[in-house]
Amino acid sequence: MAAECTGRKWYLVEALGLAALVGVYIWKWQMVSPRSWWIVAAWMVLSGVLRRDTPKTLGWRADNLWAATRRAVLFFGVAVVAVCAAGIFLGMLQRLPAHLIEPRRFASYLAFCLLQQVALNSFLTNRLLSYFQKPWHAAVLAGVLFAALHWPNPVLVPLTLMGGVAMAWLFARERNILPLALGQAVLGALVWWAFPMAWHHSMRVGPGYWTFQQ
Repeated sequence: MAAECTGRKWYLVEALGLAALVGVYIWKWQMVSPRSWWIVAAWMVLSGVLRRDTPKTLGWRADNLWAATRRAVLFFGVAVVAVCAAGIFLGMLQRLPAHLIEPRRFASYLAFCLLQQVALNSFLTNRLLSYFQKPWHAAVLAGVLFAALHWPNPVLVPLTLMGGVAMAWLFARERNILPLALGQAVLGALVWWAFPMAWHHSMRVGPGYWTFQQ
C-alpha cells in the first residue's frame, strides 16, 4: 500500500512540475530565450514515454468523438451565449469578432488551443486523474493551475478557472481533446471580442499583459 501511494504521488509531481515549467517560461524564459519552450515539450514527451501513453489515453481518438462532442456542446453552448450576452451588454456590437470570422486568424488560434488542450488535458488532467480518487478533485486542481498560468489578466483568470475545471471534467468523462480544442477556440475568439481591449490586453498573460500597447 505504501509503495502504491508513493507511486501515485509521482503523478502529482509530474503535473505540478509541468505547471511550474510553463509558469517559468511565461514569466522569464520566453523573454530571455524564446526557444526554451522545448524544455516543456521534453517534460511531456518523457513523461508520456515513461507512462506508456497512447493516443486513446491522450484523447487523440475518433471512437468516442460523438459522445465527447455531445457533452462538450452543452457546456460550450451555454458559455457562448453568456459571453455574447456580455459583449452586447458592454456595447461591442460595433466591433467584429476578427479571431472568429477571419479564417487565417481562427486557424492559428485553433492550433494554439489544441496545444493548450494537450498540456491541460492530455498531460495535466491525465496525471491528476491517476493521483486523485475522485475525478472532480482532478478537474478542480487542473482548472486552478490553468487559471494561475493566465495571471494577471483580470478577464482570463476567472474565465479560465471556470473553463479549465469544466474542460478537465469533460475530458475525465470522455477522453477526447478534439471537441474541447474547437470549443475553446470559438469561445476564446468570442471572449477577445466581447470584452474591452483595455481589460484583457489582447489576451496577454504574464509580463506581456503589462507591456501591451494598444
